[in-house]
Amino acid sequence: MKLSNKRTVIVGLAFLSICAFWQMYDNVIPLILTNTFHLNETFSGAIMAADNVLALFLLPYFGNLSDRTNTKLGKRMPFIVMGTMTAALFLNILPLLDNSYAAEPKTVTMVMFVICLGLLLVAMGTYRSPAVALMPDVTPKPLRSRANAIINLMGAVGGILYLGVAAVMYPNSKVLGLAHVNYQPLFLVVGGIMIAAVVILRFAVNEPKLAAENKALEAKHPEWNLAEDDGSGNEVLPAPVKKSLGFLLASIALWFIGYNAVTTWFTTYVAQVMGQGLGGASTCLLIATGGAIVSYIPIGELASRIGRKKTIMGGIVLLAACFMLGYFLTTTSSTITPVMFAAFALVGFAWAAINVNSLPMVVEMCKGSDIGKFTGLYYSASMAAQVVTPILAGTLMRTISYKTLFPYAAFFVAMSFVTMLFVKHGDQKPEAKKGIKAFEDMDE
Repeated sequence: MKLSNKRTVIVGLAFLSICAFWQMYDNVIPLILTNTFHLNETFSGAIMAADNVLALFLLPYFGNLSDRTNTKLGKRMPFIVMGTMTAALFLNILPLLDNSYAAEPKTVTMVMFVICLGLLLVAMGTYRSPAVALMPDVTPKPLRSRANAIINLMGAVGGILYLGVAAVMYPNSKVLGLAHVNYQPLFLVVGGIMIAAVVILRFAVNEPKLAAENKALEAKHPEWNLAEDDGSGNEVLPAPVKKSLGFLLASIALWFIGYNAVTTWFTTYVAQVMGQGLGGASTCLLIATGGAIVSYIPIGELASRIGRKKTIMGGIVLLAACFMLGYFLTTTSSTITPVMFAAFALVGFAWAAINVNSLPMVVEMCKGSDIGKFTGLYYSASMAAQVVTPILAGTLMRTISYKTLFPYAAFFVAMSFVTMLFVKHGDQKPEAKKGIKAFEDMDE
């Protein structure tokens, strides 16, 4: 039994399209809200948090709905195709409304923009869970970890595609001094990437056939099912393990509060504090993403030697230090320097050390319980943090100073170090992994 890397890469195209979209959304929408519609940071932060609020309800609902769906295209494909096409449509209406408001400000245009943005977020929420569920549907259980590594690599490729396009299309020399930036070309390119990825997926993967083959194969191997899991999801964790889980979930929320504040507000921050445009900010975030990708293999080796908890805590220290360094670099210079690029590369390394190992620690604690339920707890902690932090950070930036962004992020990341001290379970040292296997524990 061997994993089809080619097929898994194609299945990962759905996740590529999702990550390309969200990278652009986090980078560009705050600029439009603050620069075109002149919303203050609190209101724009609330709008930026809306996707996470919707996701808390939409992701489980449409995941369950796709489980009960049965069409000629399969369970997941109808949601993936229709969700992507609908999202691409609303995506490219947004810059039309943005340009219209910039030319002639009207309240009705702003209202239409917010409504369109809400419909776009709903469209994205309809197909993320089905897209993630497609891989297990067509992959035998023993091979799903390796397949998940490829899926996450495809997501990273999607983010890099957007950041590269934005850096080339919107360098600082092109947008500096403009009263209004037209993002329509960028939105068209990203929409095209999303549609192309899903069209290839639709015609290259026969979901019903592959799912049936996989189901038949798993029927021949009952030993693949965990004997200690009764499937009820009602098993009660021992008190010490439950305590560790609580502190780990708190840690996850805290480091997401810090990290997501920077990824959400950085483009607006560098415009206000440094006078830099989208291209320079995108280059920094691109370097951070690249730093994370090249770090996954050494991070896997390091965790296999010293354990997940120590690796995470080292990443926390480095991430907090990089955010404080970011404060000094951005407040003492009006240009993006090579030192900033190096700092963001280290941010990527630190985030990889944290993110690669946190979900496996949660899952490790719930052996014999419902793994899906505990994975849901992980996402609840991370997404709840991403609901709070755009609003909280935006409010502090508006009422105190934009310069509070990096100290704010460093503080919450440092607090996660304290809560991690009380995590005593979930730190089973994995066997050293090489090559693609080093990516297995990446979270989606």
